[in-house]
Amino acid sequence: MRILVLGGIRSGKSQWAEAAITAATGAAEPVRYVATGATTDRDPAWAARVAAHRARRPARWSTVETAELATELTEAPASAALVDDIGGWLTAVMDRREAWGGAPIDADVDELVRAVAGFTGELVLVSPEVGLTVVPATEAGRRFADELGTVNQRLAAVCERVVLVVAGQPVTVKEPK
Repeated sequence: MRILVLGGIRSGKSQWAEAAITAATGAAEPVRYVATGATTDRDPAWAARVAAHRARRPARWSTVETAELATELTEAPASAALVDDIGGWLTAVMDRREAWGGAPIDADVDELVRAVAGFTGELVLVSPEVGLTVVPATEAGRRFADELGTVNQRLAAVCERVVLVVAGQPVTVKEPK
């Protein structure tokens, strides 16, 4: 099962996703946690958030920190994985492609969607939902929001389940058919 978990900042989406992958795989099964956001010593508040996420993970989970998400998912498509989060991946792609001013990222998005569609193990993807945060006041911010909306829609199309987490409470958007 592929699940897309959406929510605003601090909505509880990551914790819900962690519980969902544990329920899907069993408490004793290993999970590959794919972290897409880079850590830096220059931002203590971000480092504290990353540390809190790490502290919640069971010891049996492995952690991979990468922005090469499609490659990571394609290399082991049958092993359970939790990706946190798509916004971090998109930021890295936009940086790498110098897309903040309009350069295309379609090939990267296509590659990610193909990797998710071909994933055969349990997969939970966490992503910020567009419109549940500050409205971007800059061209680059609007571009990010537009691209994230497109990525979320494309991922939702290939996931069997989509859940929106609001104030820690899951709201089912799409169920398996």
